[in-house]
Amino acid sequence: MTRIGGAEMVDWNLAVATATRLVRPGPEVSREEARAVVAELRRHAKASEEHVRAFTRMIPDGHEPEDTPVLVVDRAGWIRANVAGFRELLKPLLEKMQERRANSPGGAVFGAVGGKVTGVELGMLLSFLASRVLGQYETFAPATRELPAGENGGGRLLLVAPNIVHVERELDVDPHDFRLWVSLHEETHRTQFTAVPWLRDHLQGEIQSFLAATDMDPMTVLERLREAAQALTGARPEGEEGEGGRSLVELVQTPEQREILGRLTAVMSLLEGHADYVMDGVGPQVVPSVAEIREKFQQRRAKGASRLDQALRRLLGLDAKLRQYRDGERFVRAVVDEVGMDGFNRVWTSPNTLPTKAEIAKPADWVARVHRKAE
Repeated sequence: MTRIGGAEMVDWNLAVATATRLVRPGPEVSREEARAVVAELRRHAKASEEHVRAFTRMIPDGHEPEDTPVLVVDRAGWIRANVAGFRELLKPLLEKMQERRANSPGGAVFGAVGGKVTGVELGMLLSFLASRVLGQYETFAPATRELPAGENGGGRLLLVAPNIVHVERELDVDPHDFRLWVSLHEETHRTQFTAVPWLRDHLQGEIQSFLAATDMDPMTVLERLREAAQALTGARPEGEEGEGGRSLVELVQTPEQREILGRLTAVMSLLEGHADYVMDGVGPQVVPSVAEIREKFQQRRAKGASRLDQALRRLLGLDAKLRQYRDGERFVRAVVDEVGMDGFNRVWTSPNTLPTKAEIAKPADWVARVHRKAE
């Protein structure tokens, strides 16, 4: 735990407590129905593993990658898992802030008060997200007694049961088909990281480089979190101008960070787009109502829940994530159409064969660079 003047810079326990207290209750289900949903999601996760491997051909026959656990969690479980992940990933940034604030005037006061404030602000944001995430492959997941993870720092797959039930009811789609459809998407992410051993370290290195390039005072962190929290609670005056329309990521960028962020954006577009492509490619064979589910889900993604929801999406950078799904899926589809699935799988050869941000928009340039140059 990073501390300043004996106090935590981020009160992680308070973040968990705040998010757990504020998160919306899940849909009403009986105990028997809840057990049935959990059991079905576990079955679908196991079945999805076989479907995804067969479709993607990322794992050679006879090769068994490192296993990572599949956990069906509630919203509070998702919060605990993500706080643990944030705590691990942000260590270098917090240590850098500690060096800056340790000897500055008022540093001890910031440590005592700021850690509590930051914990509350982070908890508010997590409470918002905890009711929206259907599933997540946690790449940098530290193992705990309640939340096991793969060996050697490997990840874990989370399926958030209350959110899946909520969305399937909201969309009025077949619940069994929808649960399998979601499982296919998340299992693709699990396969990406277990079948490509270097991918986790590469992504972690890029994120740590991004954080290391941050030239940011701890008070600035509070300001940015407070802006997001005010958007969440409706405390920001309507129509307020200034930086409120920019995302948290955009607000802290240096020139070096922009370069790193371009590479990260390309990788995340690839991963998300590939998961969407696989989900739809496998779907017609195993999910009878996949066309209806996809159409309704795309409409839900596009419109957002409310004006407040849209404002917070912009501030948190979630609009960029939606673009990653769309742009990445177009890239994968175009490359597979051009060179086939095995040709596309050259993307997993090394960091040098990953697409650039420009190539995500122009798949033919990636094909020319990776395939024609090799030939």
